[in-house]
This record gives sequence, structure tokens and C-alpha cells, in this order.
Amino acid sequence: MQVKTKHRIVLSTYFFLSGLCFATWASRIPTIKDFFNFNEAELGTVLLSMPISSLIGLPISGWLVSKFDSRFPLIVAMFFLTIALASIGFANTPFLLVAALCLFSFSSRILYIAMNTQSISIQKEFEKKIVGSFHGLWSAGGLLGVVFSTIMVKYEIPIYIHLALVAIFIVVISLLVFPYILTNDKSAFGNKLIFGKPDPFVFYLGMLVFFAAICEGGMFDWSGVYFKEVINEPIFTYGYLLFIASMALSRFYSDKLMDIIGLDKTYILSALLISVGILLAITFPYFYPALIGFCLVGFGTAAIFPMTFMLAGTSKKYSPGMAISIISTYATVGMLIGPPLVGYMAHTFGLKNAFYIFVFAGLLFIPLSQFFFRYQKRDSTQE
Repeated sequence: MQVKTKHRIVLSTYFFLSGLCFATWASRIPTIKDFFNFNEAELGTVLLSMPISSLIGLPISGWLVSKFDSRFPLIVAMFFLTIALASIGFANTPFLLVAALCLFSFSSRILYIAMNTQSISIQKEFEKKIVGSFHGLWSAGGLLGVVFSTIMVKYEIPIYIHLALVAIFIVVISLLVFPYILTNDKSAFGNKLIFGKPDPFVFYLGMLVFFAAICEGGMFDWSGVYFKEVINEPIFTYGYLLFIASMALSRFYSDKLMDIIGLDKTYILSALLISVGILLAITFPYFYPALIGFCLVGFGTAAIFPMTFMLAGTSKKYSPGMAISIISTYATVGMLIGPPLVGYMAHTFGLKNAFYIFVFAGLLFIPLSQFFFRYQKRDSTQE
């Protein structure tokens, strides 16, 4: 087996495990909501702790990217992420829950940046686009997480047993594959964060992932609650399951789609799929229409993050790791605003009406992506 293929397989494993970990937590949000008897606004406030702690990790993630190979922060972050996942299941007070969520979010940020930095490095060893496949495996891991969560919910397995089992599995697999991961990927340039006027290249990409984070993060956090409280479905993970299954399937083909229709048209298609999907679920709040709508949203959100991070790797000002770290900050702010905003809007206007936020955020991919490609074209002609 070629070394580059081995690196790709190992990194794919970490993307898969990361998706499994995140989906395991997100799919049990309704369980946590019921256990603590939170209303929508209170749940939104609890969720607010995650992006805040992730945002605090910005200077640390940037320092790690510039100081070490990405493999070191990757394995450390994965270890603490699994501790946090298990702790969420054992939390019996709001304070302990928030503390576990903060550690979960902080570790996720470090892990996500390390994995995407590796993906850009490995992409350079292949002629065809492969970044989308990594994110596809993240979604596939998420799909497995939701399927397993659905089984746990159906058979009423306590959440602390469920989350602990997943955490142990992730730790074991992570340690087994770690010796074969890519090494020496520290960039020799662009490792310092430059303060001042925002670089338009990074700014436009950052705004794209900002609104993608609102859509994707909001669906992760609220799709289960939507099916439980609006659709009145006892097995509330069905909506989340179809959403993430559609996202996973689409991400495996997103690289090919980008080659066929181009990056600019892929952003437009994504915007339309998200908007139509959410409107379908809102207009017809019944089981099958909502499932179809959530599938469309999964197809729509699939390509945004891998496509944008791949473009970030072409920055002339920053190294791939630093560019991803900066752009991820916009995503973190999107997570900061999105899910809690849905909670507050749902408390005031109802959860169904709060989902219009995703329609608005999705449509903004169209103008923002056009601004970016115009800037990119103008910048290339000035060289």
C-alpha cells in the first residue's frame, strides 16, 4: 500500500470517529432537554456555552498549528473529546452539563482544525479532489452515531451507558491507528495571525462557513427536537438520521459534483436545496414531508464546509492550518449565534417559525459565493 493511501485511510478513520462522537451527543439533546426539564430558551442558553468555549480556543488552536505537527493536537483533542462525551452522560446538574459541553466544544475545535489541516496536506499528494470524501466519512460516522442512538432510545438504554460505550470505542480505535498518521506537516510560512483589516479572501470564505454553521449546527441541535415537538414523533432521531444520511451520501459525490458544475454553481445549488428543504418541512409539518425536507437540507449543506476549507488551503497569505483556524472562527460564531437563536425564537414564536432562520441563512450562500469568486478572479488578474 502506498504511503499516501495509508495516510488517507488513517485520517478518514479520525473523521469518521469525530462524526460518530458529535452525532452521539447531538442525537441525545431531546433526552437531556427532558431530563433537566429545559424549555427552548433554557436549552438555547445551555447550547450557547459550546460556541463560547470553542471561540476561546482560537488562540490556542492557532498556536498549536504553528508550533507542532497536526498529529499531536489531533490525538490529545480526541482523548479529551471522549472524556467530555462520557461526562455529558453522567452530568446530573446544569453546572456539570455545561462544564462537560465546554470541554466537548473546546476539544472539538482543536480536533477539527488538526484534521482539516491534515486533509489539505494529503490533498496535495493526489491529483483528484479528495477533501469532500473526508467530510463524507465524518457524516458517515455521524450516521452510525444516530443509528446507534436510535437503538438506544428505542430500548430505553440510559444515556450514561450509551455515551460511555461510544467514548470507549473511539479511544481504542484512535490509539490503534495513531502510529500510521501523517507526520511533519507543519507549514514553513503563514503561521502567524495578522491583525488589522480583514483579508477579503478569508473574510468571504469565513462568512460562507458562518452561515453554513448556522444551518448545519442548527439542524444538528434542533432537528431531533423538531421531530419530537412539531412532528410529534416518539422516535425523534428519524429526522436527524435522514438529514445526516443525505449529507454523508452527498459528500462522497461532492468532489465529483464540483468538477462537473464548478464551485460557484455548487454554492448556488446548495443554497436552493437548503431553502426548499426547510420550507417543505415548515409548510407541511408531517412525518414524510419533513423527512423529505430534511433530506434536501442534508444534500444542500454537504458540500459547503469541505469546499470552503479546500479553497482556504489556497490562501497566499496564510498557511493551510492558520487559514482554516481563522475561517473556523467564523463557523464558531455561527454556532454561537445559530442554535441559541433558534431556541429563543422558538420560545417566542414557536419552533416551526424559528426554522425560517435556516431559509435566510441558506439563501445568503448565493451572493457571498459570488462576491468571493469575483474577488478571486480580480486578485489573480492583478498578479
